[in-house]
Amino acid sequence: MDLLTVSPSPHMRGSATTTSIMRDVLIALAPAAVASTLIFGFRSLLLIAVCVLSCVVFEWGFEKLVKRENTIGDLSACVTGVLLAYNLPVTLPIWQAVVGCFVAIVVVKQLFGGIGKNFANPAITARIFLALAFAQTMSHYISPTAADGITAATPLMVTGATPYTLAEYMPTTLNLFLGNHGGVLGETSALALLLGLAYLLIRKVITWETPVMYLATVFLLSLAWGANPLTAILSGGLMLGAIFMATDYVTAPITFWGRFVFGIGCGVFTVIFRQLSSYPEGVSFAILLMNILTPYLNRFTATKPFGGKKVTAK
Repeated sequence: MDLLTVSPSPHMRGSATTTSIMRDVLIALAPAAVASTLIFGFRSLLLIAVCVLSCVVFEWGFEKLVKRENTIGDLSACVTGVLLAYNLPVTLPIWQAVVGCFVAIVVVKQLFGGIGKNFANPAITARIFLALAFAQTMSHYISPTAADGITAATPLMVTGATPYTLAEYMPTTLNLFLGNHGGVLGETSALALLLGLAYLLIRKVITWETPVMYLATVFLLSLAWGANPLTAILSGGLMLGAIFMATDYVTAPITFWGRFVFGIGCGVFTVIFRQLSSYPEGVSFAILLMNILTPYLNRFTATKPFGGKKVTAK
C-alpha cells in the first residue's frame, strides 16, 4: 500500500478527447487557411496539404517501424502539419517543407515518446531548423498582389530600414490587420487568427492567460522601447504563436499562474529578440525557450489542496 497514490478530490471526467480537441484546433485554424489562399494564391493550399500529408505519413511510418500504437487518428499530426505550413513562405520548395515535417514528427515528437511526451512544440522547432538550414528560401517572401512573384519584405524587416524606406513600404494598420503584406502563410491576417482565438475560447479549448499576457507584454514593452505597439502585435508570427503554439497542451504550463507567467516570459523574450538581435522575428525562439522552462513553472506555481499537506519524497 506504500506505493498507492490517490489524487485529491474532486475527481472529474470530461467529454473532451485528444481527437475532439485537435478537431477544434483545426477548425480554428481554417480562417487562416482561407486568408492565406486569398492573399498568396492556391500554392498555399498545396503547401498546407503537403505538410499535413507528410506529418501523417511520418507518424504512421515511425510508429509502424517501432511497433507502437498508431495515433494518426487523434489528428495531432494534422495540427502539426497545418501549424508548420503556416510558418513557411509560400515560395518554399516542397521538399524542404517535407524535411521540416520529418523534423517535427520524428525528431521532436516521436523520438521523445510521441504525443504528450515532447518537451518542445514540434512545429516551432521545425521552423527554427528550417530557418537555420535553408535561410535563403525561408526568408523569401512575395507581395500579396504578386502573381508574378515580386519579392517583398515583411513588416518586421521593414522596421529596421531607414525612415524613408519605412514610410514607403510599411503596411498600414488596416493592411496589417487584414493580412495584405508579405510574410509566411498563417501569420499575415490578424483578423483570421483572432477568429480562431474566439472559437477556441468559446469552445474552452484554451484559456485566456497565455495569449492575452503574451500580446499585452509585447504591446507594453514595444511601447516602452519606442516602437509602434500596434505594429508590434500585428506583425510577424506573434498572433499565430500566441494563440496556437504558446497554448500547446503538452509544452505549456498546466496551472493558472504558470500560464500567466509563461505568456509574460514569451512576450519579454520576443521583444528582446526583435530589438536586440540581428534576426527580425523572435516568436519561435521565445516560445521554445519558455517550453524549456515549463516544468519549473508547473512546479513553482502548483497549488496545495485545501487541508492538504506537503509530501516529502522518501
